[in-house]
Amino acid sequence: MQPTILDSVERKSFADMHCSVAQCLEVVGEWWSMLILRDVFMGVTRFDDFQARLGISRNILNQRLNHLVETGVLEKVRYSDHPPRHDYRLTDKGRDLWPVLTAMRQWGDRYAAPDGPPIQVTHKACGHISKAVMVCSECGGGLEARDVRAVAGPGAVEHLVGTTRP
Repeated sequence: MQPTILDSVERKSFADMHCSVAQCLEVVGEWWSMLILRDVFMGVTRFDDFQARLGISRNILNQRLNHLVETGVLEKVRYSDHPPRHDYRLTDKGRDLWPVLTAMRQWGDRYAAPDGPPIQVTHKACGHISKAVMVCSECGGGLEARDVRAVAGPGAVEHLVGTTRP
């Protein structure tokens, strides 16, 4: 676990924190951002459609979309010149957030959906309703929290590396 030092002032940014989780939160840690990304993964690409689906104010939506574009998660693609209109599409960096969003959805399905999942994901290759599971890229074994331990990586700052207990 990454140690956190709490200042007397509320944290506004994780930009200076030497932690990959903090850096991910710097990009997509604001709740509207993840809901926008959920909708992009479901095929929504246009400002007015996001606004209607989410009920978010136009100025907040504009800020969040601009942030996702500036950080390289979405790209803005013009589809009309008069008036100027854009689609918001996932970049490779954005598509790589699929496992994060999937984990959040599956957690919500398990702990916050008493009537069952609001949506289910069907695997196109086999046609079955599917649940994502984490496995080791080397041996295929499970990757639950109790199955792993943290070790220093090439970008580590030694005093910030925590380890899990056996």
